[in-house]
Amino acid sequence: MLTMKDIVREGNPILRERATNVELPPQQEDIQIAKEMLEFLKNSQNPELAQKYNLRPGVGLACPQIGIPKRIIAVHTQDDQGELYSYALFNPKIVSHSVKVTYLEGGEGCLSVDRDVPGYVPRYAKVTVRGTTIKGEQVDLKLKGMPAIVFQHEIDHLDGIMFYDRINKENPFTPPSTVILNRA
Repeated sequence: MLTMKDIVREGNPILRERATNVELPPQQEDIQIAKEMLEFLKNSQNPELAQKYNLRPGVGLACPQIGIPKRIIAVHTQDDQGELYSYALFNPKIVSHSVKVTYLEGGEGCLSVDRDVPGYVPRYAKVTVRGTTIKGEQVDLKLKGMPAIVFQHEIDHLDGIMFYDRINKENPFTPPSTVILNRA
């Protein structure tokens, strides 16, 4: 079981590296890693387990965040209608996106970042993400709102990009001409 001790913190060079593609169909070792990442997110959102194991709640996790430079992400979040998006994907990539940009009004956070980094993080309002599931099936996920933001955040990790790299350094709270999501 993954815990916060397994989460690599900012400053570790692995978070700035481009992760390598996973061999497809996924091997058992990679499937196990993906399952453990998704389990961590589910546990972190369960108040009893989060307290018992001292877990920070998370909605997404990328493999480099556990010290493994592979293109694997896990996401466990809901959209505005309460629909659950719970996926572990191998080699995810954004294959299309909207022109419109959005951001979380409360900013973004990260399990690898132990400090508050204020500012708006511009993200595409809608994305289509292609990846391979734990079962070895290729999927195209059409995402908007919170799930779209989370997937973009995690895919950034696979390319060595931290969320705060996208914040306007001179005017962190200048909104791009966009739609705002009030979810923090």
